[in-house]
Amino acid sequence: MKNSLYVVVRAALASCSFVWAGDWPQWRGPALDGSADETDLPVTFSKTEDLAWSAPMPGPSAATPAVWGDRVFVSSVDKATGDLLALCLDLGTGSTLWQQVTGKDRKPPVGRENNMASPSPVTDGKSVFFFYGNGILAAFDLDGKPRWNSNLEKDHGEFVVKWGYSGSPLLYRGKLYILVMQNHDPNRYRKKNPTERRGPLESFLLAVDASTGKTLWKHVRPTDATDESVESYITPMPREVDGSAEIVIHGGEYVTGHDAETGKEKWRWEFSPHDRQVWQRTVSGATVGGDMVFLARPKYRTFYGLKPSGTGRLTDDCVVWRMEQNTPDVTCPLLYRDRLYVLSGDKKIMTCLKPATGEVVWQDRLQAQAVFRSSPTGADGKIYCISKRGEVFVLKAGDSFEILSETRLDEQPCFASIVAAGGRLLVRTPASLYCVAARK
Repeated sequence: MKNSLYVVVRAALASCSFVWAGDWPQWRGPALDGSADETDLPVTFSKTEDLAWSAPMPGPSAATPAVWGDRVFVSSVDKATGDLLALCLDLGTGSTLWQQVTGKDRKPPVGRENNMASPSPVTDGKSVFFFYGNGILAAFDLDGKPRWNSNLEKDHGEFVVKWGYSGSPLLYRGKLYILVMQNHDPNRYRKKNPTERRGPLESFLLAVDASTGKTLWKHVRPTDATDESVESYITPMPREVDGSAEIVIHGGEYVTGHDAETGKEKWRWEFSPHDRQVWQRTVSGATVGGDMVFLARPKYRTFYGLKPSGTGRLTDDCVVWRMEQNTPDVTCPLLYRDRLYVLSGDKKIMTCLKPATGEVVWQDRLQAQAVFRSSPTGADGKIYCISKRGEVFVLKAGDSFEILSETRLDEQPCFASIVAAGGRLLVRTPASLYCVAARK
């Protein structure tokens, strides 16, 4: 009997959204679990084999493209001008349909590889929303006509996140949910004029009306974590249980569930109260399957299968299972066809588990030269992964480890996840967007 978490979550999300087959409307895909219902996707490809088209990108970005119908939406930096760009390409040809300048890039407080175009665009088929690490949030219709724009940093203060704000918005039931988990110290990464800003800073969850851009509410999300451990780079995730919709977020040493209509915190669970550190920022986002939540504690520590229930401060009774070895730090888990795929980016080890129990089905290593910083994608009975150096691995989805193909694009750094939409794959590198289609 196939009573799977995969089937449950796909049915639940389909009942409350207007996602058509073939679309990839936002970060982590149509079901927000990294999977798509695509078929006839390629197994082997290269820069020349089975390539439908390639389009040059004006600059690098970690943003994963969004797809609706015949349109591909891409966030990018223009490395020549420093502009932040909203791009729309034709899925069939790769030609640019429109381009809008939304603002100016800036360097993150620490590091050189990230930029303000890291958050992924999202669309509901009527509008497309571009968000940037400097707080700019802009909505366009599908033909590129501006609908509204706002500047969240102007309203709430500059985001203080070490490697640069990178979380993508969640589009759910007509609202954009945006999480800002930032350092308490406003001057933590400032080298000049440290007295210009006052603290301590608050972390918060915002709900924005997708039709107007108006902020509906702001919920301050408290934590007693310290320094960098407060910071989070994740995207909020929806969870529907017993007819109730909530938004799940984690960071600052806690996982919390919030009422989707008001933002009010419903429940909270602490990762590990007896092992606090100052550097446990949260990068790997959660995946929701039915009433379960799958997520990793930062810095390659424990991976959890949770079943939160009740209200208030939860005990460890909400932990259904845990995995202590080969856990992720950056990549998000993939839930696909009743299996959970967890990729340990630095160790390059993929683990396939039964989501209900945490039983390991198989575990093996991907022979990549570089680490993985993008999350795996499941579609057409396959798992697609791309390393930081542009090494693409295609695995067979299922209960045995099998690598179907390897492709080396030799471009870096690659941070965007592979998209499966419209019978094609979209692979974003720093310089190009590749569209791959199987031979007919």
